[in-house]
Amino acid sequence: MGRVQGKVALVTGGGSGLGAADCAALAGEGATVVVTDIKLETAQRVADRIGNGAVAMTLDVASEDGWIATMNAIAARFGRLDILVNNAGVVLNADVEETTLEQYRWVNAVMNDGVFLGCKHAIPLMNRNDGGSIINMSSTGALLGYPIFFAYSAAKGAVRSMTKSIAVMCQQKGYKIRCNSVHPGSIETPMVQQAEGRPGQEKPVPAGVLPPGQSGAPEDVAAMVLFLASDESRFVNGAELVIDNAVTIRPF
Repeated sequence: MGRVQGKVALVTGGGSGLGAADCAALAGEGATVVVTDIKLETAQRVADRIGNGAVAMTLDVASEDGWIATMNAIAARFGRLDILVNNAGVVLNADVEETTLEQYRWVNAVMNDGVFLGCKHAIPLMNRNDGGSIINMSSTGALLGYPIFFAYSAAKGAVRSMTKSIAVMCQQKGYKIRCNSVHPGSIETPMVQQAEGRPGQEKPVPAGVLPPGQSGAPEDVAAMVLFLASDESRFVNGAELVIDNAVTIRPF
């Protein structure tokens, strides 16, 4: 217990799915969690459930003004930020020929611009104290060719690259800030159900090793997020951590 005791964490897209699981894992190990979501009511439900002083805030991750306001609110209330989990995401089922420019820009505004803005505005606040850990949610879509998730994969690929750039920059400037990306495969969340055309079909999946072709649980990803948020991962920086039960390395 207490692996992130006394730390302040901000999780985007914290109202459901992976974000909600991340919030619960961090709060369960002592962090004060700022649960953000574009819908305040969903963020509030998670904050009420996880307790430990968690607060809910509205945040449109594609809005720079929204990020500035959120960071100002965290600075005023807590005086620090130790953990940032850039988790918010959307999915679009369309290949490159089917994707419109408007759709492409929408997906990338959330998952590419949103991660960029989060990192940009979190770093100065983290630097006020003892640094921190930035955890960017990418995907196996950044590592493999998924034609039907073209815009999604493009955005997640950008997350993968910017994570490494931020990690090196922070080292070069002497910041005590680590930045890593997490690459889940198929995980049982509402967004994955939507992508697979089966809304409302969520079912619990035990955490741990699963046979190929089965989905993992949000808690499988949250366990990695917790590790990266804690001081246990102090020498893990600029890494891409895949959570997919070996799907990306199978030769068939």
